[in-house]
Formats: sequence, structure tokens, C-alpha cells
Amino acid sequence: MSASAQAVFTEADYLAFERTSDQKHEYYDGVIAAEAGGSATHNRVTMNAINSLYNQLQNRPYTVYSSDMRVKIPQKNSYVYPDVSVVCGQERFDDTGQEILINPIVIIEVLSPSTERHDRGKTFELYRTIDSLQEYLLIAQDAKRIDHFMRQLDNLWIFASFGEEEEQLFLPSIECTLQISTVYHNISFQERS
Repeated sequence: MSASAQAVFTEADYLAFERTSDQKHEYYDGVIAAEAGGSATHNRVTMNAINSLYNQLQNRPYTVYSSDMRVKIPQKNSYVYPDVSVVCGQERFDDTGQEILINPIVIIEVLSPSTERHDRGKTFELYRTIDSLQEYLLIAQDAKRIDHFMRQLDNLWIFASFGEEEEQLFLPSIECTLQISTVYHNISFQERS
């Protein structure tokens, strides 16, 4: 089966295709799209965020997942692989194999030049329909900047941006703090053009 942009696939087609594929693909209401690979910087930033959250949450009722965990967005008939997702309490899965998470409370995407526009636009539009989601973070990899979106009681989202001048970012839904220096540990911005 080819993952052609013109073809329209059912969810069952996508899941069967994905389970036999050597590469990860996302699914957007009938369209299958290959996941791009990440740079070394993207991977370092992602792992720094995961490690920080894991260390803070390991003895509490939360689970931190990497980009290997597929998340279903039921209201938009879509499946995605966020860079980081966090669940509060019992994980809920849409399948018996525990491969499709449906109740993340926090999602983090590490931005790259090829995905930033999508992550800020279409991806965030999809994520906002996940009932359990309370916080969405976009972490830049070309500068010290974390954009934080937080759901309010009226289902509106507030935005704050954190950069070099801030030392940390508090995530109230999981009662964790991300240190900016920890997220960007071992990242050199001078090396890249």
C-alpha cells in the first residue's frame, strides 16, 4: 500500500499500514503523511524535556511518553506522534495493544523549520479538540524559547512565551517546572548558521 497524498484511506487501512511500516506515519482524516526524522538538536531538546519531566513525575501518578506513542484525536479522525505527551492517572488507550493513547494532559512539540508552521497551526487546532489536554508547549530548537498554551475553564487558551530572560516555566496541570537551562542543556546555538 502506498501512502500517496492523493489517496484516501480509512482508519483501519492506516492502522494496518502503520503496524507493518518501518517508518512512522500520521493520519489526517483519510490522508497518510510520513513523519520527518529529527536532527540531533531536536533529539537532544526532546530528551532533555522528557528527562526533566520524568524525574519530577516518576513517583507521582503520571506517565511521560516519547514520540513513539501514537495519540488519537477522535473529533478530527486523526492520529499523530507528539514529541512528548504526559498522562495524569490511568492511561486510556483506543486499542488492546496500548499503542494509541487518547488522554494526554500535556503535549510538547519541538519545533523545526519544516514543522513549525504546521505545529503552530493545524496541529494545535487538532490538539485543542482533545478533551483531556490542558497544556501545549512548543519548544524552539534554534533559540531559547518555549511557547506555552494553557486551556482555561471556558475552553479558551492563554499564551505565554518564555526565553533566555526567564529561568523556568511552571506547568500547573502536572505541577512540574521546566528549567530553561535544562531543556537547552548541551545545545550550542553558535554552531549552526
